[in-house]
Amino acid sequence: MEKELPKIDITDDFVIGSNDDIDLNILSLYTQYPCRLRAEIFVLCRSGSIEASINLSEYTIKKNDFVILSPGSIIQINKVGGDFKFYFMVFSSEFINGLNKNKSIIDLIYITKSHPILPLPEEFGSIYEEFFRLMKKVYYKKHTPYNPEILKCMLLSILYRLSDMYHERPIWKETGSNRSEEICKKFGHLVIQHYTQERNVAYYAQQMGITPAHLSNTVKHVTGKTVMELISEVVIVDAKAQLKSTDLPIRDIAYSLNFPNVSFFGKYFKRLTGMSPQQYRNSDK
Repeated sequence: MEKELPKIDITDDFVIGSNDDIDLNILSLYTQYPCRLRAEIFVLCRSGSIEASINLSEYTIKKNDFVILSPGSIIQINKVGGDFKFYFMVFSSEFINGLNKNKSIIDLIYITKSHPILPLPEEFGSIYEEFFRLMKKVYYKKHTPYNPEILKCMLLSILYRLSDMYHERPIWKETGSNRSEEICKKFGHLVIQHYTQERNVAYYAQQMGITPAHLSNTVKHVTGKTVMELISEVVIVDAKAQLKSTDLPIRDIAYSLNFPNVSFFGKYFKRLTGMSPQQYRNSDK
């Protein structure tokens, strides 16, 4: 029984295409409720724009932006604008799990959690568009068998190039030099990984090797919110998604989020949203 945020995955190892190949109504899958991804998704935007929430941060994706969504990312689309043209490449969770990841790839995964969007110069935007078009021709050629090892080499080549491009950008180095921002980012990553089980400031401080007071003061200074407020935001996002996109009993949703009982979950949810879980499930929000 599914007891987590909706996970989006694919059954094949690999899928590639563009907005011309799909019904754009599929984007509505990501608009109504937040979704937790299982697949690795690369998107190149060539025109138009899209406003989206990625790991609870708001972004506007525009022309020549290259988007990297790692497994475990939480995404929700808020608005699509203009003549939105894009290319996408998706690798399944099973395929990703079988990939040998060295330090450079692990570093890239960490960077893209904080910076999922890489703006490209027009020249590189055109080059990547040509690459996607070439891969599409190969992908849609009938009776062409896929060798998993070739796919792995292709994915690794993309990841290595992206790693180089990220590290070539001064903005990433400048952001990384701010200790307070780094603490907040690491805290955010840990919360997304452990919020269903851990909602204690001391736990996250211990994982980061700092004192609870240091963590609390830093998070408040950088974000304007308390540690508990940020944890609660993630919990509520998950709760809302389960209430709207599954038929799970509220009791099961409460237990999946590590609440001791339905009553406790109901009070927690109402205090933060202004309505009970059942009222939210029945609402149009």
